[in-house]
Amino acid sequence: MSALIKSTVSVGSMTLLSRLLGLARDIVIARFFSASDAADAFFVAFKIPNFLRRLFAEGAFSLAFVPVLTEYRNNFSVARTRDLIDRVAGTLGFILLLLSLFGVVASPLLIGVFAAGFLDQPAKFDLTADMLRITFPYILLISMTAMAAGILNTWKHFLVPAFTPVLLNLSLIGCALYLSPRLDLPVTALAWGVLIAGIAQLLFQLPFLYREGLLPRPRWGWRHEGVQKIVRLMIPALFGSSVAQINLLFDTFIASFLVTGSVSWLYYSDRLLEFPLGVFGIALATVVLPNLSEAHYKKGATHFNDTLRWAIQLSLLIAVPATFGLFLLAQPILSTLFEYGAFRANDSMMAAYSLMAYSLGLPAFVLIKILANGFYARQDTKTPVRIGIQAMVLNMLLNVVLVVWMVQTDFLAPHVGLALATTASAYFNAFRLARELRRDKFLGTLETFSRPLLKILFACLVMTALIHFMLPVTDNWGEWRWHQRLTELARVILPAILCYGILLWIMGFRRQHIVA
Repeated sequence: MSALIKSTVSVGSMTLLSRLLGLARDIVIARFFSASDAADAFFVAFKIPNFLRRLFAEGAFSLAFVPVLTEYRNNFSVARTRDLIDRVAGTLGFILLLLSLFGVVASPLLIGVFAAGFLDQPAKFDLTADMLRITFPYILLISMTAMAAGILNTWKHFLVPAFTPVLLNLSLIGCALYLSPRLDLPVTALAWGVLIAGIAQLLFQLPFLYREGLLPRPRWGWRHEGVQKIVRLMIPALFGSSVAQINLLFDTFIASFLVTGSVSWLYYSDRLLEFPLGVFGIALATVVLPNLSEAHYKKGATHFNDTLRWAIQLSLLIAVPATFGLFLLAQPILSTLFEYGAFRANDSMMAAYSLMAYSLGLPAFVLIKILANGFYARQDTKTPVRIGIQAMVLNMLLNVVLVVWMVQTDFLAPHVGLALATTASAYFNAFRLARELRRDKFLGTLETFSRPLLKILFACLVMTALIHFMLPVTDNWGEWRWHQRLTELARVILPAILCYGILLWIMGFRRQHIVA
């Protein structure tokens, strides 16, 4: 098995552990707080620093930092590479410290911008602002954690950074179970859990950097040539990586004007979508970026193209059946995981509608992460930005059009329109990225992907028929006990996965299709 697939499995396994604990975390939150005003308030207070985390830490910064660090490691001395690490740590840390102080002081202003629908609900608004003061410093802590992860990933140590998110879930679960009963406002325990997690995640990675002799000694270095290069790459990448996050915040902005529970329903459906996306899509993209960067600097165009083509084929192999499965089993999965305590059958149904809409876009969400790396690895951050902005504008227009239409026609629920808009804009984004790569001769012909995709779709159609045949006929899974729900769900999912795998094998898929 190749180094690429081993690294992907390694990252994916740790991400799987994190996502499983993430589901446990969401089950605990749903059981204690349901889709209430308190839950809506926390999700907004968490979403704002989480937005900045994905924007700076895992977004623009990582996409700019890893290729430049790879270039320094391959072309310059160890001392010069370590100096770059020190300068980046000092510069990034100081800027984010100032940003964190601003966020704490200006939390009511930020809530007024990102959740304007809360303005006419003073208690909900004040609670959200108070929790944002606690959660906002998370952006400083997690950005420094992301820098540590970028260093370790560049040195091909993927396991530790992939495990680190587990600490966030453990912290939130612990605070929900043990701290919330001891507070006057129980939901604020979740905000403290976020802050505690940021501290734990940063401290966890430092010993591994020290062992490699890569522990940063932060120094200001704004004029350092490597820092300036990262900044130049970050500016367009900032817009590119912000597209999806701005879309999510715009979704939250609109949802804040809808009925109570809309923010929470979108959160729970998005979390389930993040499960396959994180376990596989993000894990694969994490491994592919430094390898594409290395191929660009050392191994040539052929190796670069082969790596990119392998990643796309493997992503389709997993994302397409996951789309079918999530769409067909949305309500049973949500009911099995969350429909306990304060989380009722109506909450499961509402979240299922948006999950079905999100699931249709899963292949596009995964492909965007892979295709964009084809540009970032070559230090081309402008093209994904240009395409991403177009997709963002499309998403915002569709948000307004679909929500207004659903409100006027009383079709399903308005929050579903937000999910459908996100899906449609994702396909537009993926299509444009693929077309640009083909134009630059970094992708094969359509035949390279069309024949495997047709086989995958045929296997999925047969799998769909099996799911329909196996799925119990019931209007409410919530009437069963949790172990019965889990048993019935496993009785459907496991044969479906087996059926899909057997059909692919019969149609000629072999080890070489998943091993680079």
